[in-house]
Amino acid sequence: MQVMKWSLIAAAVAAGSTQLAFASAQSDSKGFVDDASATLLLRNTYWNRDYKDGERDRETWGQGFIGTFESGFTQGTVGFGVDAFGLLGLKLDGGQTDMFKDRDPRDDHEDWTDDLSQGGAAVKVQLSNTVLKYGDQMPNMPVLAYDDSRLLPQSFSGTLLTSKEIEGLEVNLGHFTAESPMADPSRDGAELESTDVAGASYQFTDNLSAALYWSDIDNVYRKQYANVNYTIPFSDDQALNFDFNIYKTKYDNDEVADSFFGTGILGDNNTIWSLASKFTTGAHAFILAYQQNSGDVGYAYDLGDGGSAIFLSNSYYSDFNNKDEKSLQASYELDFATFGAPGLSWKSAYVYGKDIDTGIVGADDAKEREFFNQVKYVIQSGPAKDLAFKARNSIYRSDNSDWSPDLNEWRLFVEYPLEIL
Repeated sequence: MQVMKWSLIAAAVAAGSTQLAFASAQSDSKGFVDDASATLLLRNTYWNRDYKDGERDRETWGQGFIGTFESGFTQGTVGFGVDAFGLLGLKLDGGQTDMFKDRDPRDDHEDWTDDLSQGGAAVKVQLSNTVLKYGDQMPNMPVLAYDDSRLLPQSFSGTLLTSKEIEGLEVNLGHFTAESPMADPSRDGAELESTDVAGASYQFTDNLSAALYWSDIDNVYRKQYANVNYTIPFSDDQALNFDFNIYKTKYDNDEVADSFFGTGILGDNNTIWSLASKFTTGAHAFILAYQQNSGDVGYAYDLGDGGSAIFLSNSYYSDFNNKDEKSLQASYELDFATFGAPGLSWKSAYVYGKDIDTGIVGADDAKEREFFNQVKYVIQSGPAKDLAFKARNSIYRSDNSDWSPDLNEWRLFVEYPLEIL
């Protein structure tokens, strides 16, 4: 941890020697009320997982209400403010642990709750371009990232310091002591002991950025993360982008990874990296990506660092993060704005993984594959402006159903944000 702290200080000093800090955000504050905003997101979600063995199928339909309030900062040298959120989820049909908590998971039968509700708030202080926030919040960093892929978002409770004193440089330091999962209204349903994070990202030029992060989840694991993102522009509508991500994980004991994967493979270290190249030309984008695992076990996450703490290229339904796995992705994206339909987009991806050590005798060279499709449309104008429709489908297959069962999955979303303040 000390090495990371000193590295961040050195980076800040080096950047400061060549580039002065930009204007203070606090000096531009208009006040607690004048800069305040409040929104209500209406989210209707349908989820269908069709396991091909016919034994574990899941089908859930729910309506979510996600209210958020963000105050401005009081004027003066030091500004004070408050952020808050309120969540309500109503089950319309079916039941699934990822959307509605099982009332008593010890029962053989599944008895899903019919509704979820939760509220949270955080106080915040701003000095110049540095904000200190304490309370309930939804952090989004490579080593601590809340999950919002289902009905209601995940949240964490703790302290986060975000500093942007030097233009292009963002530094984050945090300590969190509670985690509320997506399907659980309790403040610390995950029974988190503590999570410490430190990191920074720097925008060197318009086309080059980099990031370094570190985290320590008490009695679980320690992680290091790095990213480099580089874009080569060819013309106004053509560019080639490269995105490199790497995680190095040291588990606190041999059983942690097994609790995530359930394969019986024991070990205390993992390294996983991905490199994606994306060529954009007009409305079209073509992506090729390679991802590789090494170490004793696979890459585990969401054990105190959030369900989105996997900033890697080949993460869809499957994360292709198993022991020794190597995976290759080919995907295509289309923006229909060029064809007269702004707000409409499409993505298709095929990912193939091989050389997987499953922990099953005779299946140490397993394979998996996924065909992913997503279409999204956001209404651009009129009374229903910003009303969004999204449909995503994954067709997943592996060559060993005992290790990872085949399935077809649909996730359908209808979202409508209402601006209250």
